[in-house]
Amino acid sequence: MPRTSTSSLVRQARAQRRLLRPEAGLTLVEIMVVIAILGILMTVVAVNLMGSLNEGYVETTKLQMSKIEQGLQMFAVKNRGKYPTTSEGLEAAGKYFKDNKVPTDAWGNEFQYYSPGTNSDQDYELISLGADGTEGGEDYDADIKSWEL
Repeated sequence: MPRTSTSSLVRQARAQRRLLRPEAGLTLVEIMVVIAILGILMTVVAVNLMGSLNEGYVETTKLQMSKIEQGLQMFAVKNRGKYPTTSEGLEAAGKYFKDNKVPTDAWGNEFQYYSPGTNSDQDYELISLGADGTEGGEDYDADIKSWEL
């Protein structure tokens, strides 16, 4: 049997104690770095989600306009080709919508309705004022107009 020296036995014992000894944990700096990285990741995810959410709102508004146009066409069929006037509004065709209620845009705003059309040669025009609810705007705040779809 090979002979081991006392010093090597002592080194082995120290190494085993180090392996069995619990670590002190993370330092404050390490924890702060992890929190900063998580914050950056959350910001990137939130920005991407908001863009997708706004795109979804625009598409939903376009679909709502399509539903309103179908209701208006049904109204016109029943009324010898005449659409509700601007003063009568979309409410005149209310019974042709689900639950007899005129749909709103994805942001909860009412559509603007003009008949006859003022900006196009169509019999009527629908306008959603976009995310900001005011005329004009850019990107997701831009107006969505039926004659531009």
